[in-house]
Amino acid sequence: MKGVFIAIEGIDGSGKTTIALKLKESLEEEGFQVYYTYEPSKGPIGDIIRKHVFNVEVRPNPYIEALLFAADRIDHLEKEIIPALNRGNVVICDRYLYSSIAYQGARGVPINWIRRINVGVIKPHVTVYIDVPPEVGLSRKKGTKVVTFENIDYLKAVRSIYLNLVRKGEMILVDGRMSIDEVLEKVLANVKNILSLRG
Repeated sequence: MKGVFIAIEGIDGSGKTTIALKLKESLEEEGFQVYYTYEPSKGPIGDIIRKHVFNVEVRPNPYIEALLFAADRIDHLEKEIIPALNRGNVVICDRYLYSSIAYQGARGVPINWIRRINVGVIKPHVTVYIDVPPEVGLSRKKGTKVVTFENIDYLKAVRSIYLNLVRKGEMILVDGRMSIDEVLEKVLANVKNILSLRG
């Protein structure tokens, strides 16, 4: 594949979507062809997740959740991500594999099992984790519709898994408490390093 694959991770309220879109804009200004996408995807399995996992009073069994996200990811890769990479695009994905590890892992699903059901998915060239404490993320979301995953104790567990993945070297941490411009500057620096290595 000729392109470069970038994933952006973080809890809700971390600013990851804002940064992902600003990253797209910045790279396009420098002449890169950028394809922005997100998970759950806009495909049929992503629609099932939005209807039956998000904004529901009782969440599905966490193993079912993990399987749905894995199925959506495979469909997403086949229909969107890999074709864009083959065209030589820089692909920016707002949430990817590590969201499954963190969010379903925080519900008690063994992380090794989550990795096994995602064994066929490709690895991003770089994954950036935008870190904020759950209290900060939730305060930024005040006044918006509350979704299933917005529970402070749960988000603390999610964040703990993310931070452990950073410690293992699987993601690069950027402090999301900085201004948007400062966060974008840090993310751009890491992305440009990968782009230069990839030629």
